[in-house]
Amino acid sequence: MKCVLFYHAFTSCWNNGNAHFLRGVARELTELGHQVVVHEPADGWSRLNALAEGGEDALHQVPALFPQVEIRSYDQSIDLDHALEGADLVLVHEWNPPELIAQIGARRRRGGSFALLFHDTHHRAVSKPDEMARFDLDGFDGVLAFGEVLRQMYLRLGWADRAFTWHEGADTALYRPLPQIEKRYDVVWIGNWGDDERSAELREYLIAPVAALKLHGKIYGVRYPQDALDAIQAAGIDYDGWLPAHRAPEAFAGAHVTVHVPRGPYARTLPGIPTIRMFEAMACGVPIVSAPWDDCEQLFTAGSYLRADSAAQMQACLRRLIEDRELAREMAAEGLRLIRERYSCRHRVRELLDIVDTLRGQRFQPSAPALNEEAVS
Repeated sequence: MKCVLFYHAFTSCWNNGNAHFLRGVARELTELGHQVVVHEPADGWSRLNALAEGGEDALHQVPALFPQVEIRSYDQSIDLDHALEGADLVLVHEWNPPELIAQIGARRRRGGSFALLFHDTHHRAVSKPDEMARFDLDGFDGVLAFGEVLRQMYLRLGWADRAFTWHEGADTALYRPLPQIEKRYDVVWIGNWGDDERSAELREYLIAPVAALKLHGKIYGVRYPQDALDAIQAAGIDYDGWLPAHRAPEAFAGAHVTVHVPRGPYARTLPGIPTIRMFEAMACGVPIVSAPWDDCEQLFTAGSYLRADSAAQMQACLRRLIEDRELAREMAAEGLRLIRERYSCRHRVRELLDIVDTLRGQRFQPSAPALNEEAVS
């Protein structure tokens, strides 16, 4: 099967956590024998910012990590007739321009034989619904939403007639335990400031507890304002800017524990959706303490992570995991088991292929009763 994927960025993950999962999906499709072609704009904001921060070497390393994936960069416009030629599956991520999304949908309506899916991995459906309403999805066969609550929203608002829940997962070819690496830090945090969407939460659940416990901490990420950098420095935490995703496993391996801090829109209005760092940290065998979020879809088991509902609880949980190494080992093992059994990109790709088979069955048997698109997770 020829799979054509339209991403905002594949070679760059600067402030672009979507790239982690999308890369893993492309990798696993090729591992299962499918041809994969990825199209990304040469002037995408993630790529341009990575280059501005001196990340040219990191970007050049990415294609070698995915040798079977054909990466095509385009300037200003793209020849869609050429790009879609021979495609069996077309996957369009929501960080593409509305004009491009509409053009791809129009080609599907005009008789394109490929299965066409729109992939949403953001909170804009609740935080900026006017932006999402601009997307013309009439030509799409369905929507892949990275949480059940988001899937239901697409159907309720009439943005799509068919939607599937498709959670993110860990690219386990990259995110894996590295026990040979020495643990130099008590706590590591890999994440971006997030446009003030979790500024209060990062201060309460990361900076303040690490400072109160006088732990040796390390933070990686971008778009931190000066007042945040000042607070990090005052807390005695090391800060080291952008960390390309393919270097994250070493950073996780070098710490005893990590912290999960979801952005406000997810924690408050999109329950059931963790950040991808939950999957990735577990895949690396690192125990996690999480700030509040609602695991209403029951993705994770008891004992796979600790939850803290206040700064005081975060302090207690961090102290407990750092002092009780046996508990930390058990928690890491349970998280790793979950990823290997349920939440790898290989699992997600198999779900995707099942969805494509469902769509094909509906397309060629229009008189059959409609299938019930229950959550696929």
